[in-house]
Parts: sequence; structure tokens; C-alpha cells
Amino acid sequence: MSERNLQILGWIGTCLSVVMYFSYIPQIMGNLDGNKTPLVHPLAAALNCTIWTSYGLLKAKKDYPLSTANFPGIIFGLLATITAF
Repeated sequence: MSERNLQILGWIGTCLSVVMYFSYIPQIMGNLDGNKTPLVHPLAAALNCTIWTSYGLLKAKKDYPLSTANFPGIIFGLLATITAF
């Protein structure tokens, strides 16, 4: 696969990952409405995304699709975890 096609594939994956993490919004809203949900999954997602975002930004050749794909997971994972209390 050419480098250009790999880059396109990476950005498609990034968009799909962002959509996946935005799916935490209904869970957060439910938590705020008093319908508490377990916090294990969003906390694990937030920690996982923190590692992957850091990895992508700390590489000698930055991996922006990887970091961009995982950054929303940090935000929404933490919000879902915090609101689950």
C-alpha cells in the first residue's frame, strides 16, 4: 500500500474513532440525569487513550492521526467517569 493510501486510511480511522468517543455523550447525559452507569469502561478508555495520544506525540516522527483519534477518548472517557459518581 502506498504511503498516501496509508495516510488516507489513518485519517479515516481517526474520524471513526472520534465518532466512537462522541458516543459517550448520551452516557454522560444519563449520568447527569441520575441514571448512573458503571465507570470501569470509560475510565479504561481514558487511560488507554492517554497512552496512545502520548505515544503518537512523543514519537520522533509524530503520528497525528493516532493522537487525534485518541484525544477525544481522554476527554469523554474522563467526563463519563466523573459523572458516574
